[in-house]
Amino acid sequence: MPICVQSGPAQPGAPEGGERRPLQLLVVDDDGTQRELISAAARHAGHVVTLAQSCAEAIEQIQAIRFDCVTLDLMLEDGDGMEVLQAMAKAKFAGSVIVVSGMNAARRIAARSYARSLGIELQSLPKPVDLAALRICLANLGKTTMGLPVMHIWGGVIVDGVTEEHRS
Repeated sequence: MPICVQSGPAQPGAPEGGERRPLQLLVVDDDGTQRELISAAARHAGHVVTLAQSCAEAIEQIQAIRFDCVTLDLMLEDGDGMEVLQAMAKAKFAGSVIVVSGMNAARRIAARSYARSLGIELQSLPKPVDLAALRICLANLGKTTMGLPVMHIWGGVIVDGVTEEHRS
């Protein structure tokens, strides 16, 4: 008689089998400490991580591999994160982008607007990265790739299925 071992209770509404597919994540940051923090948190959550420390490396990876999510620093030694967003649009990137940048909020908002003009959805987190906020972003992304509803939004409130941003 075969023995079935289940690692935990099935989530209500989860796809049959309750299996979550690990996200394919590209971490783009020229700051080695931030790159390692982000990748360690993602790996700990069970995701597959590829690292890039420059625009050139990021663009090469985006052209070669299909990623579910890219975490992107806006200021890289060999260029601007906007160049990476352009390459993503040319490669018809269909995943999510999480900007993790030390730039001010106005610059991150401008990056979000630019990404949307390219057809890319973008979230942003300030540096130094808040690992709890990053985990929430990745958990929400994992749920959407499984077809499950997002249960919470970092920095916003879900009202009748619409996210309303809170700005002061």
